[in-house]
Amino acid sequence: MIAPTTRRTFLSRGAVTVAGTAIAGSLTPMLWAEPLVTYPGIQLYTVDKELKADINGTLATIRAIGYKEVEGAGFAGLTAKQFKTALDTAGLKCNSTHFFNFGDGDPAPIFEQANTLGVRYVVSSFIGKYGQNGSGGEAGADEYKALADFFNQLGASANKAGLQLAYHNHNTEFKDLGQGKVGYDILIESTDPNLVKLELDCGWISAAGYNPVDYFKRYPNRYRMVHIKDFIKPSKPSTSLDHSEVPQGTVLGTGYIKYKPILATAKTAGVEHFFVEQEPPFIGTTAIEAAKKDYQYLESISK
Repeated sequence: MIAPTTRRTFLSRGAVTVAGTAIAGSLTPMLWAEPLVTYPGIQLYTVDKELKADINGTLATIRAIGYKEVEGAGFAGLTAKQFKTALDTAGLKCNSTHFFNFGDGDPAPIFEQANTLGVRYVVSSFIGKYGQNGSGGEAGADEYKALADFFNQLGASANKAGLQLAYHNHNTEFKDLGQGKVGYDILIESTDPNLVKLELDCGWISAAGYNPVDYFKRYPNRYRMVHIKDFIKPSKPSTSLDHSEVPQGTVLGTGYIKYKPILATAKTAGVEHFFVEQEPPFIGTTAIEAAKKDYQYLESISK
């Protein structure tokens, strides 16, 4: 990778030709632009075990690392009100949280928790009952269309509660369904853009062999959040969550996913929130140490 031009290097080059001046003019917006990630956030699933052991201490540590924003994934055994108090005490903002029990009945209690927490976005991923076809095989186009209908209805209910629904992907949605389509495309194209926004997990889409940049360009203004995670490069792409086929997670910058072009495109596509996420098991490090190194990586590429 070519090293980026720094402001100091650029200003020290002295007189330039007319052509050089034109080049310099084109670089000026890059040199003075905002960082790629102005407010790095973290998906709290990264430190789930630590939260459940010591929520106040863990949140304080997260804030001390430099994170100003978090995304929730459960309340660590507390009520939504208690969890919000803990976040406020630590000085952490929370604009988005995942819920894992959509599809189990009336979503009103879930939306009430989200409003108590004070978030804008409620996030869900694949709903299990749509994961197989009528014969017990893998989900096909019909199942993804049915899932889209479900999320359109859920998104309408969320809007009435003053919230915005967003869908978070894994790698399974990128299985080839034939005719050049994957389930993820069907889901996006069959959901109302106003009712269902998207949170792109850049790690999982990469693990499936697809490029996040392509999706930001293909579906502009659909993405509001991203998960930033890295993997040790697998021998081949995987669209399975089977333990034997899932690539090993690793600290950002030590795997194979190059995030600078991804994050630059994400900002132009309308992404508002950027969340680091590393999933266990943690090899040769702790979750807190990984969170610190992940933050430092984002700092290093955002300058």
